[in-house]
Amino acid sequence: MNKLFYNVIFLSFNLFFLGGNSFAQIKAEADPEKVFLNPPESAKPGVLWMWMGANLSKAGITKDLEALKKEGFNRTTMFSLADVTTPWAGEIGKSPTPEIVSWTEPWWALVRHAAQESKRLGMDFGMFNGPSYESSGGPWITPALSMQEICWREVKITGDKHISINIAKPKVNPQGKSPFPMYNPETGLVEKPDIAARNTYYEDIALLALPANGVVPKDKVINLTDKMNENGHLEWDAPAGEWTIYRFGHTTSGTLMQPAQWKATGLECDKMSEEAVAFHLDHVVEEIKKHIGDYIGTSFTHVHFDSYEAGEPNWTPKMRAEFSSRRGYDLLPYLASFAKRTIGSKQDSLKFREDFSATIKDLYRDVYFATIAKKLKEANLTFLAEPYGGPWRQDDVMPFVGKVMTEFWTHKGKYSPYELDPTVAALRKSGQNIIEAEAFTGDPTDSKWDETPAWLKSMGDASFCAGVNRMILHRFVQQPWDDQYKPGATMGQWGTHFDRTQTWWKPGQAMVEYWKRCQALLQWGGINNAEGDFAITDKTGNADIKHIHRTLADVDVYFVANVNRAKGNAKCSFKVSGKQPELWDAVTGNRKDLQEFQQANGMITIPLNFDDSQSWFVVFRKPLAEKKGEVNFPVAKQLSILDGSWSVKFDAVWGGPKNPVKFESLQDWTKNENKGIKYYSGTALYTKVFEMPKQAENNNDLLLDLGTVKHIASVKINNVDLGVVWTAPWSVKIPAKLLKAKNNKLEIEVTNVWANRLIGDEQEPADMEWLPGHMNSGSYLKEFPDWFLNKTARPSKGRYTFTTWNYFSKDSALISSGLIGPVRIMTTK
Repeated sequence: MNKLFYNVIFLSFNLFFLGGNSFAQIKAEADPEKVFLNPPESAKPGVLWMWMGANLSKAGITKDLEALKKEGFNRTTMFSLADVTTPWAGEIGKSPTPEIVSWTEPWWALVRHAAQESKRLGMDFGMFNGPSYESSGGPWITPALSMQEICWREVKITGDKHISINIAKPKVNPQGKSPFPMYNPETGLVEKPDIAARNTYYEDIALLALPANGVVPKDKVINLTDKMNENGHLEWDAPAGEWTIYRFGHTTSGTLMQPAQWKATGLECDKMSEEAVAFHLDHVVEEIKKHIGDYIGTSFTHVHFDSYEAGEPNWTPKMRAEFSSRRGYDLLPYLASFAKRTIGSKQDSLKFREDFSATIKDLYRDVYFATIAKKLKEANLTFLAEPYGGPWRQDDVMPFVGKVMTEFWTHKGKYSPYELDPTVAALRKSGQNIIEAEAFTGDPTDSKWDETPAWLKSMGDASFCAGVNRMILHRFVQQPWDDQYKPGATMGQWGTHFDRTQTWWKPGQAMVEYWKRCQALLQWGGINNAEGDFAITDKTGNADIKHIHRTLADVDVYFVANVNRAKGNAKCSFKVSGKQPELWDAVTGNRKDLQEFQQANGMITIPLNFDDSQSWFVVFRKPLAEKKGEVNFPVAKQLSILDGSWSVKFDAVWGGPKNPVKFESLQDWTKNENKGIKYYSGTALYTKVFEMPKQAENNNDLLLDLGTVKHIASVKINNVDLGVVWTAPWSVKIPAKLLKAKNNKLEIEVTNVWANRLIGDEQEPADMEWLPGHMNSGSYLKEFPDWFLNKTARPSKGRYTFTTWNYFSKDSALISSGLIGPVRIMTTK
């Protein structure tokens, strides 16, 4: 088919069946400043909301949603998984709510509650299409509707006589073809379980006879299908020679969707069978309509198809007819190539395998993606998917998906995209503006309750420069229990810990505000891919500078980010002329005209400074203004250092000292001899009274520099909230006339990470049992302890935390924490 015609067909399909969702953009706003200062709903991030097995509650769902709303999120996509991912599906014994099983009535009651609360809060709610995060199936999928596998039995005979034999059905390994093992409670093993249907379900394809040896000419393949009865008995007058008879059929591949609760685990549907895909979607949609149909289109908006980790099937009941209509010849003579026979020639057999693979890709497009799109459109639901990693052509399937997500991981502390660049390219090709990403997916080498907003920043900025303009965080776990049980439920091995139980959840809202401002501008206008639109010269230091360029009418917006955790400077040249450069800081919301730049050869060159992981928006929207001779980045000079003692108040609920502690000087908590400080996790309030430096009088360019902060700080001076400091440069502007000559009260709330308290608890006697995770990455809770179930006092009095996954031992290294300083008053005047 002509490529242009093909694209027109699919883009038309997209507009018709998806209502043009893929082309939806935020309402054109000529002035980017308006969206920067007031980000639209589309600029708010979302979360992948993990419901872990039976451990759910209505009260917890409400708290989760209220916390997300307050933090600045507006979308949840729910996944119903096993109790814990080890990374396989794991089970925690003695659940307090064992009746909650995914896709059963008690579970649906909680889904309905989530839909009600989402509507009350004005939030967007959706869910994965089955009880797992991969791929599309459930207990309702029968073996006949599941993914299929070719199988065969071969029998050797000598010809030149009448053959009367029984050819038994093929036998296959009873283990399913799932790409990953799982915890099987029936055997107690982590394994690929036996699938009974692989021994009981079977359908014939054909009975073929081939010369027993060598390359087989196509015309020497003899179809004996009509000579075998339903019991497998063959009557045949065999020609002279040695022959191999193949009984080809298909059975279920036994591929299970996972990681689901054991009682909710089922087969993956046949992605190449319209009957199977329609059955699956009809079941999903009917269950949604039955339980939350009155919320469809208001709070409940989308159905998600996430990881494709189901492998590549090699059969579907209509494969022969589909192959013939698409490739123009019959596949039957080539079936024996699956038994490693060469038909016709090596080139012929290779061409057949290529044609067969192409047919699979066609069917995934025309059956799997098209049927999902059609069924969800009919139900007024958006098709949300991460459409990569499977046996299809990405450009083919992209137009079917209402909202496409890509993804990036944190790997060894660095931004690690997965299929991101081709997905972004395909999205732009299909005309989509908003590019969502499953963001910060982490494994245990990176995510051990030690992640911080500052650590995350450069990786998020790298994704922005790659084209992402809406982050959907991986992950946010449903916290079902009282707030005393923290950090609480986990996904298990996977994911960055974005939870309302996170130590820095409240001050972390400043990071969310940063994302909202960035995403508003990165959704504004359209992408500008002009070559040579940006260049770097005279680079010093270790900054790694990336950029992305947006345009609308005659306004240009560049996002320029240092995606390395080190400082550096560079001269950055922008393909713009005759316009005033402005510097916008999405961390603070501050904006200013730049005075230090040069214009030549259609480029404006600006010296830019970058701190650790620092980013800027450089905006061109106004005529050139008269230069005032000011430097872009004035050097800050110290006016005074706030040395001496500090009063520090810890939270005794989490093991801190009951009374305020006097620090004679700023110090790392982990170096303190007091175990309540050494192993403390949470927020501590630093208080100090200081005098205004004489040079600060009538100075409107004052900064409070916090020095080294582990890991996030909220600052007040004289009861005036100066905001949250969460990334470099670790300073806040001091408003004019805020300081008094004497008795200025400085309050700094400093929050660290959970790791130290969890390690501190390991110094105490155990009162929970753990089982090892299956990739040497930690341990998961074997069963809920009696003291937890009975709500009685903990046997181990020195323990404070409760969680379902443990990364630590008593010998694990502590993480530097607290306000290290020095804290200084600075001026840029």
